Order: sequence, then structure tokens, then C-alpha cells
Amino acid sequence: MNTPKRYTITAALPYTNGSIHIGHLAGVYVPADIYARYLRLTGNDVLFIGGSDEHGVPITIKAKNEGVTPQDIVDKYHAIIKKSFVDFGITYDNYSRTSAPIHHETASEFFKTLDAKGEFIEETSEQLYDAEANQFLADRFVIGTCPKCGNEESYGDQCENCGTSHNATDLINPKSAITGNVPTLKQTKHWYLPLDKHEAFLREWILEGHKKDWKPNVYGQCKSWIDDGLRPRAVTRDLDWGIPVPAEGGEGKVLYVWFDAPIGYISSTKEWAAREGKDWEPYWKDKDTKLVHFIGKDNIVFHCIIFPAMLKAEGSYILPDNVPANEFLNLEGNKLSTSKNWAVWLPEYLEDFPGQQDVLRYVLTANAPETKDNDFTWKDFQARNNNELVAIFGNFINRVVVLTNKYYEGIVPSPSEFLQVDEETLAAIKAYPDVIASSIERYRFREASQELMNLARLGNKYLADAEPWKVIKVDAERTKTIMYVALQIASALATLSEPFLPFTSTKLKNILNHSALDADTTWKEVTTKSVLLPAGHKIGVAELLFSKVEDETIQKQLDKLAASKKANEAANKVVEPQKETINFDDFTKLDMRVGTIIEAEKMPKAKKLLVLKVDTGIDVRTIVSGIAESFKPEDVVGKRVTVLVNLAPRALRGVESEGMILMTESEDGKLVFVNPDTDNVANGLTIS
Repeated sequence: MNTPKRYTITAALPYTNGSIHIGHLAGVYVPADIYARYLRLTGNDVLFIGGSDEHGVPITIKAKNEGVTPQDIVDKYHAIIKKSFVDFGITYDNYSRTSAPIHHETASEFFKTLDAKGEFIEETSEQLYDAEANQFLADRFVIGTCPKCGNEESYGDQCENCGTSHNATDLINPKSAITGNVPTLKQTKHWYLPLDKHEAFLREWILEGHKKDWKPNVYGQCKSWIDDGLRPRAVTRDLDWGIPVPAEGGEGKVLYVWFDAPIGYISSTKEWAAREGKDWEPYWKDKDTKLVHFIGKDNIVFHCIIFPAMLKAEGSYILPDNVPANEFLNLEGNKLSTSKNWAVWLPEYLEDFPGQQDVLRYVLTANAPETKDNDFTWKDFQARNNNELVAIFGNFINRVVVLTNKYYEGIVPSPSEFLQVDEETLAAIKAYPDVIASSIERYRFREASQELMNLARLGNKYLADAEPWKVIKVDAERTKTIMYVALQIASALATLSEPFLPFTSTKLKNILNHSALDADTTWKEVTTKSVLLPAGHKIGVAELLFSKVEDETIQKQLDKLAASKKANEAANKVVEPQKETINFDDFTKLDMRVGTIIEAEKMPKAKKLLVLKVDTGIDVRTIVSGIAESFKPEDVVGKRVTVLVNLAPRALRGVESEGMILMTESEDGKLVFVNPDTDNVANGLTIS
């Protein structure tokens, strides 16, 4: 298909048990939105579809933990997610949800169609069962050791450590996530999609048909799966939250979330078509439609193998032309984790950085994990904002607008003679739409964003070389030409930045007063129009497109992450198990006394040791203590302490230590003295 009549773009349905974070944005939603915005600007018929994924076990687990219903959970997070997308500028044509009646109807009909065609096999198998909870354990209700990498906290469907998919019965030492009990095996009947039946088709369609146009990471994962041999996969599960299985014997069972979720794209399209009075079928069934799925790498198998097998089995649907999945984004060197709160959450970002949606969009695009996992750091965020958006893009626009208002009261001047540098610059402007478009159409959004920034660099260089602030003093006509050319660059940036920096694009168009032109400039017209801002057109006054991000702002974000890290360490801190039991006589042998540190100094050439003089009430003795990394000598003089006085003396680096100071650790890992809680306890008193 060379020239599509229309485009159907889908973005992975976010799971409604939490908010959106930067990993989701970088992997899926920002690139999908750039692509959709670009296609609209180039005059295409575009349908950008999304919605909330509201079924599955994690939602039921969260509901149990919070003492609410699953519907309460999905209602809460659907509203949060939808608002975040709107506020961040993700331009869905329709954002639906899988709990909607139209989705239940669509998914049920899809199942019934495949069932009627004999595309499923029914099998009775043994599955893990929790007798105490009186229920079969769906994948996320089982935790055990991954058979491939040995991760002891693997889920029943997938190991988040190595990414391997498996069945819950494959786990080593499985345990119920509900009760912690070891589950038993019990027979149950389910419907399966025999993927092995479609293996030859998938091998030809993907491994031969998309060898050159799919990203290597996507193609490689598909090839690995197919070469490993495809097996039947259950499309139903024993659960009470989801879409009831519409078949005899389906009582107490629902459609597996992996089966019903991608059908959510279709039901969302139906919802859009009903609202807009359009026919939904061409967007999913016409061979002249280009279907593109934007997903993260953890969804490659579902969108490249399983969902296409479902569509092929149904028989009337087109298949995806491309699935440009991204890799993962890490945060400050560590893997993003929602459970550990190691993330930058979109609602919090929008609150902490009001009006700076485009900064995050730009940073996530410029650092996108397109071919390998990448790392987001707040220092890089600050540097890209200050050194690129402010110093290059914003600086150029500000100088052009300020000078135009200063020299010509905001009126675009009429150019006089064009020199070679002017002609070359105007020709370069016309080349940028195709250059940027080529990168976007090959799903190289990072590359495309840098080409946009190169146009701003072109503007800065042109102004710096031409120096209109000097030329105005000696050649008024030449200055008019310089400013005219610079304003053409600014106008091109207003149009070409829209997919990447939509809020900035709108602001810039307002500054340049694009609304007073006959029509807003399209993507193609940046190349074909001889003039983007005509002489005599009046622009507005300057306003900053971007503001500098200060060190204090970044430190606040780093402090927030540090607090999360400490909380995780405290939560995961292993309490030492009880030591071997002793009798009372053993305990009475310990002579612990109240004491006071009266002198302290560092042990020479020893990093960890302090030499202390301690008044034990019995005597003043020397004790060597390994606390030098936590306390300075002057910090501990005068401290009331608990001393084990009858510990056998021990020479440490030539100093005889006659006792031990009792210490423990706080939740954040700091050493703490175990000392008397009142000043009225005299040195020498025994502790028993």
C-alpha cells in the first residue's frame, strides 16, 4: 500500500490501576501523538484511538487491598488518566474504556464469531487453585520463581525481570498472592486460541513480509517467539471481573484481558463513529487503510502475533502495517517501578511544572528509547530545556520578534535585494518539511525532533552572521531583508513545531499573528509557498516561549525521588532473625551499665574507628567503636550510652578496647545510640 486513503493509529490502552508516568509517555503516547499530529498537518484522514484497559487481576487485587469494588478503582483512574492526557495535549479522536457497554458487546461478538467458525479449542486442564480463597488463581494471583532467570517474584503470566512469558503452572515454588498458601492443582475448562494453527501465516507475514520495514527490536522478538514454536493460548479465565464468556459452559468465567483489551481499539472506533455519524468499518476493514499500533516492548507479542492471529481468524479485518514499539525508559539509572513509586508521574509533573508540557514532550522525544533502553535524568531535563529550548529555539524567536517591533513597530518589512546567503537560507527552510517528514514516517521521532531544532539553529546562525543590530546603523534596506528572512524562519518553526511542541506552536502562531493570514500554513506549504509571512503583516509583541529551569527546581525533584528510595529501603529492610535461644543464666552474665562518653578521637589511619573514653561509673575506660563514618568525635562527647562492661578486652590497631557501646540502626540506615531515656540515671547503674 503506497498511498493510504486513511490512517488508523492506536496507542496501547493504559491500565487503570495507577496514573501515567514518563515511561508510558516516552514509550507510547508522545510518539503516537507526534505521528497523528503530523499526519493531520499533511492533510491525511487520521483516526487516533485509545482508551483505558479496565479488566484483569491487578485491578481486583488493588480493589481487595483498598476495600472497594473493581469498578471504583477503574472509575477513579480512568478519570485521572483521561484528564492527564487532555492536559498534556495527547490528541485522541476518541478515548474510551473497556468497561463501556459498547466494548462488552464488541468483544462478546468477536468471541462468538471465532467460536462459531471453530477457531477455538476447548480443553480441560489443571490450574492452580487456592482452597482457602475458594478460587482458581489467575496469572497475577500467583507469584513464584521464574523458570528461566530465577527471579523469585515472577508473576504467573510474565517475569518482569527477564520479560519471559509463561504459564502460572511453570513457576517454581508458586504461592497464592491472596493468602500466601501453596496452591493445589484443580481441573477447569477453558477456550484456547491455537496460535500454532497460524504459525505458517505469521512466519510469512512477519518474518518475510516485514523484515525490512519493522524495527529490529520488534522483528527480533517476533522471530524469537515464532522460531520457538507457537502454542495454544487461553482466551478465558476463572474470574468474576471482566467480560462474561458468551458460550455454554462459560459461567463464572470471563474473557482473558489480553483477548479483550486489543478489541478495545475496535470498540473505541465504533464509539467515535456513532458520535460523529461516520462508518467505522473502513478504518478497520479497508485495504487502503494504514493501521499502526504504538506500544511498549512488553506488548510486542500481543500486537504482532496474538492480535493479528485473532484478526486473521475473524477474516474481515486488515492487519497492522507497522508496530513501532519502543524500548524501556529508566529513571536516574534505575528501572521505573510503579509499586516502588520510582517514577515521574504525569499529574504531579503538570502540577509542579505548570505550562511546561512541551518541555517534557521535547526531552522525552530527544531522549526516546527507540532502539535501546534509555535513561531519564532531571539534570538532562534541565540541560535540554536551558541549552536547547531556551538558548536556541526561544532565543531565536525572542530576538526576531523584539527586533521587528523595535525597528518596524511589528510590521514585516519589505525585503530589498536578496544576497546569496539569503537565497540559501530561504531554500533551506523549504527543505525542512521533507527532511522532518522522512524521519517521522520512518518512526524516528528523536531524529525528527533534532531536525526541528536544527531549523532553529539555522535561524540563530543567520541572525548572528547577519548582525542586523549593527547593520541597521549603516544600511536600513539590508536590515529589512535580514529581518524579512528571519521572520520566514520563525513562521516555518510555528508550523513544523506543532507535532513536537504543540503548546509552543500555538503560542508562536499567536505571537506571529497567524490568524490574520488568509489561512494557517500547512506542512506542505512551508515548502511550496514563496512567502510565509508577507510584507506588511503585523505581528504581536514578544513573550518568552520557554523559561530557564533553576537548580532549586531540579533539586526538589531529586529530593522527592530520594524520599521514595528511602521509603523503599525501609519497607524492604530485612529484620535479622532471632538468634539461638539462651537461658536466663546466660543473660545474667551480661553486665550492662549506664555510661557517658567524656573524650573521643579518630583512630589514626582507620576510616571507621573512634577511640572513646567512657565513664562507666565503675571506672573510666577506653572503648574502640566502629562509628566514625556516622559521627564526628565532637558529636559524641557527653552522650549517655549503654555499655557492655564485662566483654573480654580486645586489641584493635594497637589500642586495647575494654567494652562495647550498644548501637542500632534507624529505618533509613543511620546508626543510633541505645541510651537511657532520662538524665536522672547515674553512670554505673546496671541495666537488666
